[in-house]
Amino acid sequence: MGFGELFILAIGVSMDALAVAICKGLSIRSLKPRHALIVGTWFGLFQAIMPTIGYLLGYAFADMISAVDHWIAFVLLAIIGGNMIREAFSHEEESYDASLSFPNMLMLSLATSIDALALGVTFAFLKVDLLPAVTLIGVCTLVISAIGVKVGNVFGERFKSKAELFGGVVLVLLGCKILLEHLGIL
Repeated sequence: MGFGELFILAIGVSMDALAVAICKGLSIRSLKPRHALIVGTWFGLFQAIMPTIGYLLGYAFADMISAVDHWIAFVLLAIIGGNMIREAFSHEEESYDASLSFPNMLMLSLATSIDALALGVTFAFLKVDLLPAVTLIGVCTLVISAIGVKVGNVFGERFKSKAELFGGVVLVLLGCKILLEHLGIL
């Protein structure tokens, strides 16, 4: 997986965090730069930590299932992306909490990075160089989330579902690309 693909993947996987960051920005009445930095740092760290954990888990089993690793990568990315697309079209009313407390940010960071855990498993199967990949994902998520807090504070809810839809489509397309490459079609 080259830098361009990793960058697109980093952008795609950070879209859940962006959607939540937009909601955070929407809920904070008097936004200060430190608010955006706090949210971006939490989300960026977890988006880097979770694929590392997934990679270590996947690496332990990679040799046993290398014959079907491309199918696993495809299914995981399709599920993650499909879930993001479904959430983009969900009309459920969400409540917004302005709290940046440790428990609140820990729960949000875990919730937005579960897909990154599955991505880490995919990285193990594809033998992706982990350190540059998780660094890129973490930095992209930090920057995108910090910007999202500001966007949410200024523009509100109208960009949240678009971010989730974009991220979901990117992940599904990358899953398809991986599968088609391994099948020799691309």
